Amino acid sequence: MDTNIKTLGELKKSGYQPKSVKEEIRQNLITRLQQKEATFPGIIGYEDTVIPDTERALLSRHNILFLGLRGQAKTRMARQMVDLLDEYIPVIEGSEVNDDPFSPLSRYARDLIAEKGDKTPITWLHRSQRYGEKLATPDVSVADLIGDIDPIKAANLKLSFADERVIHFGIIPRSNRGIFVINELPDLQARIQVSLFNILQEGDIQIRGFKVRMPLDILFIFTANPEDYTNRGSIVTPLKDRIESQIITHYPKNVENSLLITEQEADIHEEQLQKVQMSDMVKRLIEQVAFEARTSEYVDKKSGVSARLTIAAFENAVSAGERRAIINKEKDTQVRIGDLQGIIPAITGKIELVYEGEQEGPLQVAHNLLDKSIRTVFANYFPNPENYKKRKQTIPAENPYRAVIQWFDKGNQLQLLQDLTDKQYEVALSKVDGLKDLVADHFPRANGKESLLLMEFVLHGLSAHSLISKKVLENETRFSDLLGTMMNFSMSGDDDVE
Repeated sequence: MDTNIKTLGELKKSGYQPKSVKEEIRQNLITRLQQKEATFPGIIGYEDTVIPDTERALLSRHNILFLGLRGQAKTRMARQMVDLLDEYIPVIEGSEVNDDPFSPLSRYARDLIAEKGDKTPITWLHRSQRYGEKLATPDVSVADLIGDIDPIKAANLKLSFADERVIHFGIIPRSNRGIFVINELPDLQARIQVSLFNILQEGDIQIRGFKVRMPLDILFIFTANPEDYTNRGSIVTPLKDRIESQIITHYPKNVENSLLITEQEADIHEEQLQKVQMSDMVKRLIEQVAFEARTSEYVDKKSGVSARLTIAAFENAVSAGERRAIINKEKDTQVRIGDLQGIIPAITGKIELVYEGEQEGPLQVAHNLLDKSIRTVFANYFPNPENYKKRKQTIPAENPYRAVIQWFDKGNQLQLLQDLTDKQYEVALSKVDGLKDLVADHFPRANGKESLLLMEFVLHGLSAHSLISKKVLENETRFSDLLGTMMNFSMSGDDDVE
């Protein structure tokens, strides 16, 4: 469309035909589907579930409720719908409610057209300006959403409160001919939800007794958390009945999708990318923490575990490696398993604990989740130690971990300080009998740095399977034999994390 058109008369001559918002989105979605273009680029894991449901709802010209736990890209889906709008639409210049030049709603637009006719000035609204969003909180009022009488406007224009022109429109009328999103709908008070009934169904709004007939042209998107939906608040039944499509969102169903989301969303500085390497194994350990949290007896499943946990943890892990490299004046480094202690702050702030979890303490729960992650991922890289526990008549040579475990059984300990240089890290790990050979047997093509990381992983894996002891202190991780540590622990009353 020619955005150089400046008057209503020019717009009429151009042959422009207005469409409703839902019709715009429907037509543009059809074009994308026909051309096999991504309708919601960057949304990973919803290709066979949420995205097809959303496409069907938009083709049906439905208002939508996204129902799901936190961190499931509900608002992001809504914001991307802006890209399905036409790039520009014409509106009456100066209109508060984006009046369609051919079907004006407001008194202002009607009076202006009556006065100037075909010379009525037209302006063009970009699709990025056709999006409104409101977080539902208990203090949101009808005036915020719908509108109210503005005494200042009445005084400035010297109008009585009986004049329609004294109305100050709320955020919903101002989103006319666009998309409007209400996040966390159940948190909106019931009496405020009631004010949306007519807008959704009949297009009527009423402000302080004014019988204003305004058939607003809006695509409504609502989001809700099932926990809020059932406990803290609710969506009143008549409103829920007026929202045509309810779409259930979900967390990534596999680690592969979770990895893609984290790498896409993590904000890693260019300098960090050049200095710090992170192996696929460590990335999987971080992702597994979220999967473990979602099934943990200490974590409130109804609250959910957001993808923001793994994104923040990924960023912290990179920064832990970077900090160590800076301190040691090393040009580059890799993220070690011990560096994952640095992701604990990213875990504790992003999980809601049940009563048992509160008793355990958020710090201890975070350490438990990390250990469970190590235990789960370890079996994908090395033989499962549990298999050797269960065999009563195991031939000594069959247990690949025997030499490592025996080294600790002899009373040896290994201290891995948080800020060891790469050389010190190598020297420390090389002390453990059988550790290097074990890694070489299972990963013969691993280079030096990869081998060292795998050697450290074996120690953490054996600890997670209770074959050796691990204590996490303020600035070090200490490995020793299990029995000796248990005896010392019971005698000293030590309360360090194990």
